[in-house]
Amino acid sequence: MFNWSSNLSQLAHQMVLDNSPSAWLYAALALLFTFTVLPVVRGYLRARRLRYANRDLPLAAALVANLADHTSRVVLWIVALYAADRILTLPASVNQALHFAIVVGAWLQIGIWTAAAARFALHRRETRSGDARLSGTMDVVLFVLGMIIWIVIALLAMENLGINVGPLIAGLGVGGIAIALAVQAILGDLFASLSIALDKPFVIGDSLRVDTFEGTVEQIGIKSTRLRSITGEQIVIANADLVKSRVRNLGRASERRALFTLNVSYATPAGKVELVPKLVADAVAAYEGTRFVHCMLRELGESALLFEVCFFVENTPGRALPAALDQVNHMVLQSFAANGIEFAYPTRTLWLRDPRGDAPVRLSPGVQGPGA
Repeated sequence: MFNWSSNLSQLAHQMVLDNSPSAWLYAALALLFTFTVLPVVRGYLRARRLRYANRDLPLAAALVANLADHTSRVVLWIVALYAADRILTLPASVNQALHFAIVVGAWLQIGIWTAAAARFALHRRETRSGDARLSGTMDVVLFVLGMIIWIVIALLAMENLGINVGPLIAGLGVGGIAIALAVQAILGDLFASLSIALDKPFVIGDSLRVDTFEGTVEQIGIKSTRLRSITGEQIVIANADLVKSRVRNLGRASERRALFTLNVSYATPAGKVELVPKLVADAVAAYEGTRFVHCMLRELGESALLFEVCFFVENTPGRALPAALDQVNHMVLQSFAANGIEFAYPTRTLWLRDPRGDAPVRLSPGVQGPGA
């Protein structure tokens, strides 16, 4: 009679490649769990994130969902290989290869998670600030953080693989000094870009005036910042030079000032001269977002009464200083013409003595004297 129990007992104790059938069974179950349950969990987290895409998730939930999106399939193989290494008895060469693959894959995924977490934190800060123009400075910070993260990850991975990183770090320190001396200009621009990113003296979209150049910031790079000038060309300025310069950020001005002079003819009656400040103030007030300061008789000029006009225009979208000046100038022309106030132009009157008599002769511009 066939003895099933004894045959099963013998089969259970029979070794296959130095491992019992139960060990192979456990390894197969671990493999099945790894490639079924973990992908389901990852899909659930991704679906939950998409479901609440337009809502403000709690910080922990949003971070977990973000890390799930940056989880590579390498993680599944790492878990499977780790389970196989723990459950099965494998040859030394295979164990060494598995250990190498697990360490490299694990630290690679940790690096991806760390970089994703840094990007998530900076993006969340940018979103909370409500200023999308910070993306340029965030790119610089992410670049520097990425370099630091992957250098640390590489050193930790080598340490786990049994490599003594002490001499390597010492060699990198000595070599780093030599490299730093050779590329100090590039490193100066790199640290300057990091200074711009952290201090934020300007962001993309700000209007800057640097020395004799003026333009709008288009890009903040690792080595240079690019401006679009008011005449259309692109201006490239090294970040190190930009940090050392006196930068005027016109984009952050709450107001822009207009200051100009009106030349009024001396032939204008005194009553109408007193009317000039009121007419100018009315012309300025007609443009929305302006703040009138003064219109005063600054100087009795050589050929005109010089009125100094000063007013401010709000630096907001839709309100520009050139447009305000255009409208104010047109209204001043119209109001002066309606009130009979004339503008002056440079003139000079010369009195010459007539050589044929004692009476002086007045010369107006373009008129020749006697005997000419």
